[in-house]
Amino acid sequence: MTATAIAVARIDQLFAAVMLFGIYSLLSAALFVVMDAVDVAFTEAAVGAGIAIILMLGALALTTREQRPVPRRRHWVALAVVVATGSGLIYGTLDMPSYGDPGAPAHLHVIPRYLNQSMAEIGIPNVVTSVLASYRGYDTLGEIVVIFTAAVGVIGRLGVAPEITALVKSGGMQHHLILRITAKLMLPLIMVFALYVQFHGDFGPGGGFQAGVIFASAFILYGLVFGLEDATKVAPPPVVHVIAAAGVLLFALVGVAGLFLGGNYLDYGVLADEPTKGQHLGIMLVELGVGMTVAASMISLFFAYASYKPEE
Repeated sequence: MTATAIAVARIDQLFAAVMLFGIYSLLSAALFVVMDAVDVAFTEAAVGAGIAIILMLGALALTTREQRPVPRRRHWVALAVVVATGSGLIYGTLDMPSYGDPGAPAHLHVIPRYLNQSMAEIGIPNVVTSVLASYRGYDTLGEIVVIFTAAVGVIGRLGVAPEITALVKSGGMQHHLILRITAKLMLPLIMVFALYVQFHGDFGPGGGFQAGVIFASAFILYGLVFGLEDATKVAPPPVVHVIAAAGVLLFALVGVAGLFLGGNYLDYGVLADEPTKGQHLGIMLVELGVGMTVAASMISLFFAYASYKPEE
């Protein structure tokens, strides 16, 4: 990973840099798997090596393939800032416990609570989903708001004009018989798998983040192969924008429902007659909201890049 990062910083070919970013993301996902963080690895592979690479290629299609040459100068001030910052970060990690240390504060405080009481309090087997959607639901809501805000910012900057750029021409790649047939075979499988990941997150690796990206990849593949014009007919941008906002609203309203039923905000236990059933219902609803916002935001970003027409 270090060698890949250095190569990205040193290479002038921007297309190669984007490909190296994909390699870095896959290496990172492999590292997370080794560390038994399968959910995080799933997200890293789907977002980092998948959608992010497509969006960077979209940005690259609007610029150039090579970095502009700059004079080779020694920026001593910048070097001093980097060295000082790096030294401070390294110094801050010296007193941290070793990876896997059973005496680490996290293993002595929050981890026993999650592992020992999660099943009784939340009622689902996947502890990661319990933590993300219930125990730290505020953080997850904030993450969804950040994703939605980022999509709004990109759309506000690039616009949603139906102009077709070199990224996705009007006809797409329909003249490629193999690509067209392969895409038709893969699209339903991708969407079914996205639904499986969405609703299987209670029992294994998965959830709204991963499912949303996978679902969006199906529409992006359709747009790349069959053209942006057909893709916007299948998923009209105004509808996609409403879905993105509705996902955030659904997540927030689940918390409001808890308040009206006498509980705390994002306390799902009061949503049903039994706390565990309420937790399961609340997690299902908020994960659905996450999937809606993530999928719609990724599709909106793709449409924004693909339909952007630089000013003359």
